[in-house]
Amino acid sequence: MADIKVLIAAAGTGSRAGLPYPKTLFPILGEPILVRILNLMREIDPSPTVVVSPSGRDQIAECLSAHGLKAHLVLQPEPLGMGDAVLRFRDSPAFPEARQLLLIWGDIPMVQPETVRALVQAHREDGNDFTLVTKLVDTAYTVVRRDAEGTITDVIETREAGLEPGPGERDIGLFLMRTAPVLDLLPRELPGKYGKKTGEHGFLYLIGHLSRLGFRVEGLPVAHDLDLVSLNSLRDIQAYL
Repeated sequence: MADIKVLIAAAGTGSRAGLPYPKTLFPILGEPILVRILNLMREIDPSPTVVVSPSGRDQIAECLSAHGLKAHLVLQPEPLGMGDAVLRFRDSPAFPEARQLLLIWGDIPMVQPETVRALVQAHREDGNDFTLVTKLVDTAYTVVRRDAEGTITDVIETREAGLEPGPGERDIGLFLMRTAPVLDLLPRELPGKYGKKTGEHGFLYLIGHLSRLGFRVEGLPVAHDLDLVSLNSLRDIQAYL
């Protein structure tokens, strides 16, 4: 899959989870989350790009060395949001050859191989410009909105929109996209770019803009319950320690 490059957003410091190191290094079933993700993605991209913070760069580099893994580490100097983190991919040696970009959050340790395979297959077979994995849940902190024909019109972060989480379709933090339109639109001053609560440059707002501009966007509701496990607090992953 030489045309697909993997980007792991792993600049989270771990402070909200009470960790003294990047949360992507937290061990799940005896293995750091980042190592689990790198092994998951090995067949797609044996040398993914990992976005890191200044404080976490050395620790992540040491982890990779200890596990015999390779990755391109690119720095996000300040925590300016996920959109800014994705733009850092332009600093990676992998960028010039990346026609397609598989983006995964660096704190979701239990994503299943069949979920990744379904994402890649649907993206290719349906000729999509942007594909995201989704799931119907009882409490959706991000909300996938569709029109009457099922076309995605927006993906909303409830916190930024001032909405209470409720039942709905959510993303899981796993996306596959054509690199060019995404990295072309992200720097633009588009509505919704900056969060109302955090002021950070978001990422999910871009999905609605892609759809409205006529790009083919597909939400793929194939996620398993395990795919949803993420490290926001230690309580979230207590069952997998």
